Amino acid sequence: MEHLEIERKFLVKSEAYKHEASSQIRILQGFLNTHPDRTVRVRIKGNKAFLTVKGRSSASGTTRFEWETEINTAEAVNLIDLCEDVVLEKIRYHVSRGNHVFEVDEFLGENKGLVVAEIELRHEDEAFERPEWLGKEVTGEIKYYNSQLSKKPFKEW
Repeated sequence: MEHLEIERKFLVKSEAYKHEASSQIRILQGFLNTHPDRTVRVRIKGNKAFLTVKGRSSASGTTRFEWETEINTAEAVNLIDLCEDVVLEKIRYHVSRGNHVFEVDEFLGENKGLVVAEIELRHEDEAFERPEWLGKEVTGEIKYYNSQLSKKPFKEW
């Protein structure tokens, strides 16, 4: 499936999101390619696996091309062995707020201590309700991209 991904990214300043979460899932992901013009990601999300290609971000950092397809989990495990640098581990919480869903990622392993919330929007200037646990916006700050966290993990900052 291909589409333009429009999202904003924020740091999270408390664990209050955990009490509002409708679900949580463990994610393991690695990157086969982290070139600025394209990233190729392998992700195991619960018992499903996906291969994703993302294009370069817009100047604001909110919009980019995304293509994703489901793949066999055993194949994903083999592909993760081929990935660059650090494989990311995280727990993703889904938190509904108004007409939107925040995906809050609590990173583990080399990125333990980092918690980031993303919200997908229909257009770049779409209004949304900001929960009290939402902190500083980091949309477009490259060091917070998952592809960069696999190269320079949070514990090294």
